Amino acid sequence: MKLWQKGAAAHEKVDQFTVGKDRDYDLILAQYDCQASIAHAKMLSKIGLIRFDEAEQLVAVLNEIQQNAEEGSFTIEREFEDMHSKIEHILTERLGDLGKKIHTARSRNDQVLVALHLYLKHELRAIQTQVKTLFDLLLSLAEKHQNELLPGYTHLQVAMPSSFGLWFSAYAESLIDDLYFWQSAYKIADQNPLGSAAGYGSAFPIDRDFTTKNLDFAQLKVNSIAAQMSRGKLEKSTAMALSSIGSTLAKFCMDICLYMGQDFNFISFPDNLTTGSSIMPHKKNPDLFELVRGKCNVIQALPNQLALLTTNLPSGYHRELQLAKGPIIDAIQEIKACLDILLFSLPQIQISKNCTDQEKYDYLFSVDTLNQEVLSGKPFRDAYRDLGAAIEKGKFKPNRSVTHTHIGSVGNLGLKRIREKMKTLFS
Repeated sequence: MKLWQKGAAAHEKVDQFTVGKDRDYDLILAQYDCQASIAHAKMLSKIGLIRFDEAEQLVAVLNEIQQNAEEGSFTIEREFEDMHSKIEHILTERLGDLGKKIHTARSRNDQVLVALHLYLKHELRAIQTQVKTLFDLLLSLAEKHQNELLPGYTHLQVAMPSSFGLWFSAYAESLIDDLYFWQSAYKIADQNPLGSAAGYGSAFPIDRDFTTKNLDFAQLKVNSIAAQMSRGKLEKSTAMALSSIGSTLAKFCMDICLYMGQDFNFISFPDNLTTGSSIMPHKKNPDLFELVRGKCNVIQALPNQLALLTTNLPSGYHRELQLAKGPIIDAIQEIKACLDILLFSLPQIQISKNCTDQEKYDYLFSVDTLNQEVLSGKPFRDAYRDLGAAIEKGKFKPNRSVTHTHIGSVGNLGLKRIREKMKTLFS
């Protein structure tokens, strides 16, 4: 059954190609399609296109379908093109001609668009919660380990002393930047496109403000063409937010993989969070973090993929917009899984003590020695030249007792200020 079908059915080959994986993704979106249909039925009753008791009957069946979709028992058989046709079939089967009235004053275009808006709003809120939880975890680890030194590297060369507190809190603060992208994506999703129909509005006296309020959207997408043009842009804005989060997680996991290596040995994890080798009995591999790194790197390609898909499309609906649905749903599920596994594993991280005591890290402390010379009154250029000469002659002796004030900025005051930055996103 196809909502657009009037005469002969499409060839089976055409059907398979055009539907693709839509049925699978629609199983995820179906509950949101029901939610929008409930609001639409109530609106049709409000403006007098159906009776109040008819709206109640439609809402009752839609509530059942929505519950089934949430529980995972809703199915879309091959004879149905998508969730819309299956839901309308159930309504017609249960309510007769009344079920056919649900499509009055709307199109399949604004149906899928509003379902995507509702779905992305829901998932973006869930991701925000996970990111905030990870932020809190990273800051708690930073507080716990703020005074434990960690070698800092630039160009993969020994550079200056850092600390585990500085490292953990750096990624926590980076997540705040990611949530700025999240805010933009959420604002775009939090607009109601229902009532734009096929992109040119409806001749019926629909009440779009009613559905906006009923569906808990912050705003109405006023212009019907603009509503249809948001298809693709909606997914791309969400992809940008996911990409930003993915960038932070991928870099963090790269650090973890590096720091777990025997040449660094800064951190470790319990054996049950690592994997082995089929021939090397000594191996404890960071597969978990390598996969997060890889998945998040793939997610970072998504904005470009969506841009290429939509970049040369004129206004109005075009069928390839269907191809934006699957990648964004997959990416959401992947980023949530990556966040979940990090929240599970990070509390079990084991920090190596006294990492900087090894001889190879002597030069970490050259800048501190240089600074002490300057503080005692020696011109910076003279102190720099003299210390450089001592290093070249092998006469430099590190002073590991020097107070490393440059890493002290992460102390309790620094952690408090980072927390205050995050609070502004939730105020």
